[in-house]
Order: sequence, then structure tokens, then C-alpha cells
Amino acid sequence: MVVNVSAVVLLAILVALLVKKGGLKAGHAIVCTLLGFYLASSSVAPAVSELAANVARLISGIKV
Repeated sequence: MVVNVSAVVLLAILVALLVKKGGLKAGHAIVCTLLGFYLASSSVAPAVSELAANVARLISGIKV
């Protein structure tokens, strides 16, 4: 659950920065958000969730 909330906050900040500085229009951000909601309810959702969990484990295992 912590990874999901952290990912949501990180992605929300990234989208906000792209809207403000990167030239991403608000309409594009809304379309991307809707795509995420539809993707979450599709049959691909478990694979996307597993990929996100694997990436989070990979990042947490990096030692600097």
C-alpha cells in the first residue's frame, strides 16, 4: 500500500511539473489520467502492477 501511495504522489507531482513547465496541456493530462483508470480495470492491470512492484524493488535495492 505504501508503494502505491508513494507512486501516486510521485506521478501526480510529475504530471503537475509537466503541465506547468514541460508544455503538457491540462487536456492531455486528463486523457492520461482516464487512460490509467481504464487500464486499471482491464485484464492488463495485474501485469502493470507486477511491473511497478518489480521496479520499486529494483530501486529500493540500489545502494549508492
